[in-house]
Amino acid sequence: MLGKSPAMPDAGGAHSGYLITHGGFTLLLECGGGVFAKLRAHADPAAVDAVLISHLHADHMLDLLPFSFALASGLLGDPPRRPAVWAPPGARAAFSAYSRAVGMEDQINDGFAVSEYTTDSLLELGPLSVSFAEMPHFIPAWACDVRADNGARITFGGDCGPNDAIVELATGTDLLMLEATEGVGPHAGNTLRGHLTAPEAGELARRAGARRLLLTHYSDQLDAEAVRSAAARAYGGSVEMATERAGYAI
Repeated sequence: MLGKSPAMPDAGGAHSGYLITHGGFTLLLECGGGVFAKLRAHADPAAVDAVLISHLHADHMLDLLPFSFALASGLLGDPPRRPAVWAPPGARAAFSAYSRAVGMEDQINDGFAVSEYTTDSLLELGPLSVSFAEMPHFIPAWACDVRADNGARITFGGDCGPNDAIVELATGTDLLMLEATEGVGPHAGNTLRGHLTAPEAGELARRAGARRLLLTHYSDQLDAEAVRSAAARAYGGSVEMATERAGYAI
């Protein structure tokens, strides 16, 4: 766990960034602000084989820029590597605009081999396969189900409001990672929902029959124990809370 913060990072923390390793393959799931520094402190960035981005909000992709600079400049080995980046539709143009806006030409697309997935995509990334479901959020966003060749599964909801698609995608998963941005709730108002409360996350995990529930994307301004307890009551079982530098075996 490299970072779990929502849009305002925790004090000393990083935005979303999760390192998945299996069978000699390393997948970085999300690369938000501060994640590249945390990655350098925890592992060798040159060992990352692929990066997967759920949506194009800054707290999920901002550090693709310094990561790509390090790659393209040979700072992570010479000759430079170009790991795969899989990102939502429109990502190439968005990455180009972001890079050029800060005077770094087409840095992200140059540093990585960028490809775009769709809801129907099934990615084969080394010993991992990844499928997707579109989520309700403030911009187009996707959840992903990551399956290892030994049958182990991690399902990541990304940023999302309450929905049935995540239940279908995550049915029977070993570990369901859901956000709890809105804390213990209850949510007020009838506006578009782009995030979950802890009880909503617990209920979705219960409906999916997830074996474990890990809450992430919650602020350090929240009472973590209150968030965990609220989710656990709805889930009907124990709930884990994402913390930086923690590891989770599947």
